[in-house]
Amino acid sequence: MNTATKLSGFALGLAAVFGAAYGVGQVVGPVTPAADTRHDAGTRHDADHASGTTGVDAGDAPTAHLPGGLLVSDHGYTLAPLAAPAGEFAFRITGPDGRPVTRYEVAHDKPMHLVVARRDLSGFRHVHPEAGPDGTWRVASPLAGPGVWRAFADFTPTGGPALTLGVDVTVPGALDARPLPPPATATTVDGYTVTLDGTAEPGRASRLTLTVSRDGTPVTDLQPYLGAFGHLVALRQGDLAYLHVHPAGAPGDGAGPAVSFSAEFPSAGVYRLYLDFRHGDAVRTAEFTVVADTPAGPGASGGPTATGAPTASSAPATTGEPRATGAPTLTGTPTATGTPAATSTPTADAGHGVPGHGHD
Repeated sequence: MNTATKLSGFALGLAAVFGAAYGVGQVVGPVTPAADTRHDAGTRHDADHASGTTGVDAGDAPTAHLPGGLLVSDHGYTLAPLAAPAGEFAFRITGPDGRPVTRYEVAHDKPMHLVVARRDLSGFRHVHPEAGPDGTWRVASPLAGPGVWRAFADFTPTGGPALTLGVDVTVPGALDARPLPPPATATTVDGYTVTLDGTAEPGRASRLTLTVSRDGTPVTDLQPYLGAFGHLVALRQGDLAYLHVHPAGAPGDGAGPAVSFSAEFPSAGVYRLYLDFRHGDAVRTAEFTVVADTPAGPGASGGPTATGAPTASSAPATTGEPRATGAPTLTGTPTATGTPAATSTPTADAGHGVPGHGHD
């Protein structure tokens, strides 16, 4: 075969190869980078507590706002409950390097806020653990009776973002499920009457005003608590999304009887509000059920209603209340998916609206 013939054959071969490659490209399409699937939406609460929402990093701009308390790990920080002696609750926060965090900023008068509530929204407790030099936080057990509890750690690590992390904790035993009280605009606690004025509207700032009186007389000498005259936590029924709100103003602006908050409810739904207020050197908690719904227009079919505590058949298998028979108990360190060991002896039962509970 002469040289000309060889070159012609080679050229035809190249043409066939490039033609096949072009055809494959037309069928498969262009190669594009995989979508970013990070689940580290920020839960900064210094600025966002004023609106009751949590923010995201600038680098996470496309990510939707995520309420606090839904993640056990965020921005590399993880809430890790630990085995503890009877009657004690212990945990650590591990940092991006996997080591226990030992330095925190003081926020609202405390470096660490621990809030717990049972999955049926009863037994709310708000306590402030003490830290050891090894980064272990300890407090008298706030878990008041059998059930699945959600524990929220609200903190700001030095040099890191303000976060609210959440994890489920199971206390074994016979379950006494409690229906959620219906919505109301007034409640009583330890001889005090607290009234609620305002409408919860999803996706926008809602002004809520809570007014405290005792024996028919307005209380005008509320005492500062956590840097303000009131402290409000809202939990969404179902997933227990956490909204942590402090009132507008500061001590010196007026000591009652009214304390106003601007809260942004992230979605329509049923919420339980827990107002902590201090008077007579004691902190008390007033609880309300509210329904956040867009104002009804023509032809509206109505919004969510308070349906009471979820039943075992309707609650998600990983988060619902355990049945009296076969309630799961855990004996090891919690896994990344969430439910840690029951490491504490439950204290006296505290249900919906029990006066003066949950504070240290």
